[in-house]
Amino acid sequence: MMKTLFQCDFDGTITEEDASFYLLDAYAEGDWRAILKDYKEGRITVGDFNTRAFAMIRVDQSVLLSTLEQNVRIRPGFRELLDRCAYRGFRFVIVSNGLQFYIEAILRALGISGIEVHAAKNAFAPEGVKVEYVGPDGTVLQDGFKEAYIKLFLSQGYRVLYAGNGISDTFASRHAHTVFATGDLLDYYRRNGLPCEPFDDLGDVVNGLSRL
Repeated sequence: MMKTLFQCDFDGTITEEDASFYLLDAYAEGDWRAILKDYKEGRITVGDFNTRAFAMIRVDQSVLLSTLEQNVRIRPGFRELLDRCAYRGFRFVIVSNGLQFYIEAILRALGISGIEVHAAKNAFAPEGVKVEYVGPDGTVLQDGFKEAYIKLFLSQGYRVLYAGNGISDTFASRHAHTVFATGDLLDYYRRNGLPCEPFDDLGDVVNGLSRL
């Protein structure tokens, strides 16, 4: 039997909304949404967006984490999804364009440990938060971060299941054997007549796994 890996986005997939947007709304010193518009309209990459937007934040990590603790909501069914993947022997991996520091902090706050996370590396500096995407081969990437990881997992012989919600999930998810989609990703799949499993909460994904 082919071994199975579940590649999961974080912001807007595990969380109900994008955690990074809370931070940018609260602390960015500039019009970060103008940069977001450029990204959504395809003029810049997701790496360009996060690099430029987070450079507008000049507060320390503890302040950012405190804001997230007060605002971030986890999508229902997350623990059940982890349990089901463990029960089925699926490797569960978070691959996100979000920042590693807050993803790991949110997981710790939930009492969840041992999850493999690949996300943007970051450093706090007086001139703003520095963001860098490092691919599985150590190359710094401006685009295709999620795609680089799914290609790695496929090359290792995994059947890959994918859950995501955003524009940045479109190309990576096209490589997956089964796609669970919500939000902009679901719109993309429907618009292009592509097969996927829609979900509202992660309990829907758990139910979907029972059919695989």
